[in-house]
Amino acid sequence: MAVKFIQKAARSLGQRGFSSNAVLHAARQTPHGGKLMDNMVKTEAEKADLIKQCEGRVKQLTDRQSCDAELIMNGGFSPLSGFMNPDVYDAVVKDMRTPEGLIFGLPVVLDSDGSEEVGQKILLKQGDHPVAVMEVESKWKPNKPFECKMAYSFTSIEHPGVRMVAMERGEYYIGGKIYGLNLPQRVFPCQTPAEVREMLPSTDVVAFQCRNPIHRAHYELFIRSLDSDNVSKDAHVLVHPTCGPTQEDDIPGVVRYNTYEVLKAEVDNPRVKWAYLPYSMHMAGPREAIQHMMIRKNYGCTHFIIGRDMAGCKSSIDGEDFYGVYDAQEFAKANSKELGVDTVPSLDLVYTQEKGYITAASSKQQGLKPLKLSGTEFRRRLRAGENIPEWFAFKSVVEVLRSANR
Repeated sequence: MAVKFIQKAARSLGQRGFSSNAVLHAARQTPHGGKLMDNMVKTEAEKADLIKQCEGRVKQLTDRQSCDAELIMNGGFSPLSGFMNPDVYDAVVKDMRTPEGLIFGLPVVLDSDGSEEVGQKILLKQGDHPVAVMEVESKWKPNKPFECKMAYSFTSIEHPGVRMVAMERGEYYIGGKIYGLNLPQRVFPCQTPAEVREMLPSTDVVAFQCRNPIHRAHYELFIRSLDSDNVSKDAHVLVHPTCGPTQEDDIPGVVRYNTYEVLKAEVDNPRVKWAYLPYSMHMAGPREAIQHMMIRKNYGCTHFIIGRDMAGCKSSIDGEDFYGVYDAQEFAKANSKELGVDTVPSLDLVYTQEKGYITAASSKQQGLKPLKLSGTEFRRRLRAGENIPEWFAFKSVVEVLRSANR
């Protein structure tokens, strides 16, 4: 089922006439499209007036929708100023680029039951919490099979991303400008791109994306990325986990957040920065790798670690992988120059009693036998309260996971 992806013919990047930011903060990376968007309303009077214009029309946001709304509001999805209209949606679905030619991994849409009308303003809420006002500029019935085929490369609901599009989303999509009122309320703090840029140094910054607790191999992976040939000697790592909805069987976001917090305190490494991303995973493999790189570019990162089988997933029927192990790496590398974010391929690390963590190739060359602990066995020991070796997992992380299972 694994798919090989062919890079489309290079296109010149279109310009929307964005002016450069007055201040790019500490980070030196240029935002996607040239300007870091800020779609937040600044005064209470303006907020009250916008809410009044909604005339009581309210749309409750799902967890996934609130993540997308937040990244539009705070500039994480720069250069977007709202949910995509049909012209932008169609171009991104078909060509992975906006109509102006700007590379964009996946469409950003707001699904609906069709009750809204073009020209209306609607209040987007999270429970009782007002998040944004949306000016409805378009409403249409999308070709969902085509969207899935192009964005995910599959149309079977065995694929979790396809299942989300087909079964979670409403029949209609609505597009239009977003006026941010208040960022969504979360149990974990999500700094805006501007805030993250303020804390980053003016050096190379390597982004590490994850959606699960960080174990020893992950830590070794992103620390060693600082030694890559294409990374400056004074570079830093930004550990930037996604804390929004992922797959149905993933660890809850608040538990993941707690594991990151205890690990941050334990390692206390000045070259490692931490922040959290309100992003909903699509499990779209190679095209999602582009989406992640674009978002981290807006957060100030110059490099991105592409893991093996990044954003990959398995069939819900037979467990077969939808994407090849290196599809995302190859696709990201092929598009990195155009995107303006360099890639750092993840090392295939194993643990040996004699040398600690080394590459699998080096282990084989030296005749060393790697120690292994499967995910299934790790989860069994976790539930049973049995010993988990510290070469595999940090003790502080294990304690958080065990507390969550009690």
